[in-house]
Amino acid sequence: MQGQAESTITPSHSKPYVRAHFSSQFAFVLAAAASAVGLGNLWRFPYLAAKYGGGAFLITYLALVLTFGFTLMLIEVAIGRHTGLSAIHAFRALSKRFAFIGVIESIAPIIIISYYCVIGGWILKYLIEYVQGAGSIIATDTFFNGYISQSIEPIVYCSIFASITMVIVASGVKKGIERLNKISMPLLIILSVFLSIYVMLQPGAIDGLSYYLIPDMDRFGFGTIVAAMGQMFFSMSLASGVMITYGSYMSKKDDLTHSVSQIEIFDTLVAFLAGLIIVPSVFVFSGGEASAMSAGPGLMFVTLPKVFLSLPFGEIIGFCFFALVLFAAITSSVSIAEAVISIFGDAFRWWRKKSVAVVWIGILLISMLPSLGYGAWSSVTFAGLTILDLMDFCVSSVLMPLGALLTCIMLGWFVGPQVIVNEVEQSAPFKRKRLFLVMLKWVSPVFLVVILVSSCLNTFGLISI
Repeated sequence: MQGQAESTITPSHSKPYVRAHFSSQFAFVLAAAASAVGLGNLWRFPYLAAKYGGGAFLITYLALVLTFGFTLMLIEVAIGRHTGLSAIHAFRALSKRFAFIGVIESIAPIIIISYYCVIGGWILKYLIEYVQGAGSIIATDTFFNGYISQSIEPIVYCSIFASITMVIVASGVKKGIERLNKISMPLLIILSVFLSIYVMLQPGAIDGLSYYLIPDMDRFGFGTIVAAMGQMFFSMSLASGVMITYGSYMSKKDDLTHSVSQIEIFDTLVAFLAGLIIVPSVFVFSGGEASAMSAGPGLMFVTLPKVFLSLPFGEIIGFCFFALVLFAAITSSVSIAEAVISIFGDAFRWWRKKSVAVVWIGILLISMLPSLGYGAWSSVTFAGLTILDLMDFCVSSVLMPLGALLTCIMLGWFVGPQVIVNEVEQSAPFKRKRLFLVMLKWVSPVFLVVILVSSCLNTFGLISI
């Protein structure tokens, strides 16, 4: 912080380990929002909104963000600021009995960054293809699967994406992460607004807009609530060590509740704009066929290039869209990598450069597994899951919701919520304290059990979310 001395942890067996700080509250909000704004906003949120009642899903999602999401994010940021540590040691500082939660939340980002860079490499490849004017080529049915089934080129692009991420992280919190977000987040918003306006001006887009925004109670049900709950949880970088790490870089003077609310606004805005871009354009392209709104890589890398090709100035629109996706992917990968760097720094008292070097090498090696899982090792599967899908399942469907559930149980029933309340009230009155206490002790644990069970069942095809 400006005008604030950096905190120092001095173990007896090493030199002082200096912890960085954000330069301002806005810098923290921008960094945390950039972390939350990721691929889930751009390929999963529009699909779920289209599937589960349009405006009904949007209203449900917003209600959950303001209650459930607010509670979980506030907990993590407050834990980080209270302890001044990353997840690996933050939970031990709160309670030695629950130190294992820190291990769970530390394993998660290590796995995530490895396969996130693989997907980031795919995005980089598509962006370069658009730069070269190959929009018609990547819009073919066989391009995506043909590309990811190669063994060498996807690893090369993955390595480039990982290296970009680590160069930014190596520059530090202020010179690296803050500078990136001051450039990328405004560009991301500008591109989102530009593309959404462009799509709205296309013939037939109003029908797609109505499909996206007008509540359709025929498509609304319990599945809508579960889907909105899961999307909100995974979209906001919760239980992945990121928000605890970023919280540990905050000033004690920063208003925690106000900061969390601003992060939620950023994250929801980008997800909403993504829906304005994707749902109407795909709806018009498919002639109103709802099945065209498939989730995941199929929507991003197969369907959308076809949509862009059908639009006027399609090459330019495709380039702008994948530039938008790349900005979102890089800001998220930087935050995940920073969480991992902080974990290694706290665990081994390593200086940033050493942590960066070790993590960089680790990412380059481990990311070969999910990348080759579509190529040379495509025959290696578990219950029908590729290596990347298995890694994603272990983190998204098990570790993250389990870690968040255990955190709520720890604070709600053992350590007590007062430690969070006191941290919040250091900087400003806690106006939503009653809501927070009810959500922490009674509501959030139930929601997290639902997310844990439903995400596991969805992965194995027993239900569809």
